[in-house]
Amino acid sequence: MKVWIAIGIIVLLLIVGFSSYVGARNQMVTKNETVKAAWSQVDIVLQRRADLIPNLVETVKGFALQEQTVFGDIAKARSRLLSANTPSDKIAANQQLDGALGRLLVVVENYPQLKSNENFLRLQDELAGTENRIAVERKRYNDALQDYNTFIGLFPNSIWAGMAGFKRNEAYFAASEGAKTAPKVDFSGVKPTPPAQATPQPAH
Repeated sequence: MKVWIAIGIIVLLLIVGFSSYVGARNQMVTKNETVKAAWSQVDIVLQRRADLIPNLVETVKGFALQEQTVFGDIAKARSRLLSANTPSDKIAANQQLDGALGRLLVVVENYPQLKSNENFLRLQDELAGTENRIAVERKRYNDALQDYNTFIGLFPNSIWAGMAGFKRNEAYFAASEGAKTAPKVDFSGVKPTPPAQATPQPAH
């Protein structure tokens, strides 16, 4: 009799344990997919900014062609971002690009005519909007990643995670120092230079 009771308890424990494993694994899959979806949105806005940069650089070149070092740094950082395959690599490349763009804004301060150029103002406005979108998507991604890491770190989820092959993901997207300290160009007081008026001809 005691043997059957012991067997029954063991079977019950196995059923409870298996149910716990299945439930936890399903949640891990869901949370991991949430992280991937959040990163895909980050990737979209990073691509959007990368697409804006060539036009911005070409506009600046029209006024500051001699700033080749800055242009070269931006081109290298953008190329590295576009060729990166993993979130960690793209985050590192984005930090490099943030620094290069910060140096570009320093250059802009030295060219008042550039700051009043309508095309540059438009591109600067689009870039600022994209930067804000990056900040929003970065937070969503980091929140999803933190939720996933916290879940698989809890007991007994940590045991089930090891059995199912789920590991901590440390690819957090922190704002780079370049993004924090990059100078902000204020165009609020800048007005485009009015077109020159034709000199009136004397009457004959």
